[in-house]
Amino acid sequence: MNRFLYSILLYLLSPLLVLYLAVRAIKSPDYRGRWGERFGFTPLNRSDLLIHSVSMGETLAAVPLIRAIQQAHPQLTITVTTTSPTGSAEVKKAFGDSVQHSYLPFDLPWCVRRFLKQVSPQCCIIMETELWPNLIHYASRSGVKLLLANARLSEKSANQYQKRITLSQPMLQSLDSIAAQSQQAAERFIALGVDADRVEVCGSLKFDLSVADEKREQAKALRQQWRPATSPVWIAGSIHPGEFDAILAAHRELLSVSPDALLIMVPRHPEKFEAAASKLSEEDFTFARRSLKEDVNEDIQVLLGDTMGELLTFYGAADQAFVGGTIVENGGHNPLEPAALGLPVFVGPHHWDFAEITGLLNEAGALKVVSSAEELGTALVHNFKDRAAYLLASEAGLRVVDANKGALQKQFSLANRLIAFE
Repeated sequence: MNRFLYSILLYLLSPLLVLYLAVRAIKSPDYRGRWGERFGFTPLNRSDLLIHSVSMGETLAAVPLIRAIQQAHPQLTITVTTTSPTGSAEVKKAFGDSVQHSYLPFDLPWCVRRFLKQVSPQCCIIMETELWPNLIHYASRSGVKLLLANARLSEKSANQYQKRITLSQPMLQSLDSIAAQSQQAAERFIALGVDADRVEVCGSLKFDLSVADEKREQAKALRQQWRPATSPVWIAGSIHPGEFDAILAAHRELLSVSPDALLIMVPRHPEKFEAAASKLSEEDFTFARRSLKEDVNEDIQVLLGDTMGELLTFYGAADQAFVGGTIVENGGHNPLEPAALGLPVFVGPHHWDFAEITGLLNEAGALKVVSSAEELGTALVHNFKDRAAYLLASEAGLRVVDANKGALQKQFSLANRLIAFE
C-alpha cells in the first residue's frame, strides 16, 4: 500500500471515524466536544513550532523539552497537539495559555492540509512513534523541518513498517532528524531506509523524570493516612480490563499472608473506572473510591484510583508497583515512574513498547517479569517479607534512572539545530 491508496482507504472509512467518536462519547464525556478540531475545522493561529505529543504519557515526557525551548526562545510561538483528552488535560495543566492547543486532525488529506495551512509551522516535533503518512507528507512538502523526538521503535512495530514499506519508507525518509531512545531503535530506523546521519541515539526523556518535593510530601502524607509503615501497600498502575482478574487474584494471595495489605488499583482509561468498581463489588473486596474522597481505613482492602493526574502521587504512596498493559497484549506503559521513586517493579510479558527500558531495569534487578497472577502474588509476598531483597530492587531502580539521565539536553540540542528562529 502506498500513500495514495492509504488516503483512498481513509476516505472510504471516514464515516467510521464519526462513529468512533460517537462511541467514545457514549463511554466518556471527554469525547463529546471539540469534534471540529478532529477534522481541522477549528480556526487556529500561526505558530513557529508545532509539537505533537499524542496522549498523556508522551505529553509528560515532552513537557521538560517544551519548557526548555520556551526558556531559551521566549519569542517562539508554539502549538501543541494531542489525540486524547488525557493528553489535552496535561497540556493545559502544564502550559495554560502560553501555547496554542488543539487535537491533531485525522490523517485525511483535506483535514491535514487545512490544519497545516492555518498553523503554518517552520518546524514540527513529533513525539515517540506518532507518525501519520499524510501529516508527514504535506508538512515536508511545505518545507516544514521534521524531528521525531524520543523515538522508539519496537521489533514488532518495525516488522509492521516493513510489511508496508511502500507507505512507511517515504514517510520515514521525509524526517529531517530522529532522536532515538536506544541503539536498537536507531538500527531499526536505519534498516527501514532512513539515512544513518539523520538518526542520533539520545536516550529516553522519561529517564529525566523529576518528582517535585511537594508531590513527594503529598504522597508520604497519604501513605501515613492510609496505612502504618509496617503494612504492605502496592499499586497496579495503568491497568486494563483484561488485567483486573489477575491483579485482584494476586492481591488475595497477599491478603492471605498480610490481612492489612492495601492495593491501589488505577485503571488506564477513565471510561473503565466504573468497570473496575463493578469488578471489585463482584469479587467482594472492601474498597474506597478516590473520586468520592472515601475514607481509606484499616478495613479497606483496595483503593480505586478513579481520578486523573494522581498516578505519580499514588506510586509515591506505595511500596511496590505493577505496571499495566503488559498482561493483555497492549505493549505496556512506562515503568520508570515507580522505579524513579524507589519501588520494585513488576510487568507482564507483553511490554514491547518499553522493551529497552524494561530490559535495563530487569538486568539491574529492579524489575521482574511475571507471567501469571500466582507469580505476581508470590513475588509481592517475597519482597514484603524479605527486606534485604526489597532494598536491593529499590536501590537498583534508582541507580538505573540516575545513570541514564541526560536525554533532555541531547534532544533539546537536536531540536535547536532544526528550528528556524529567525
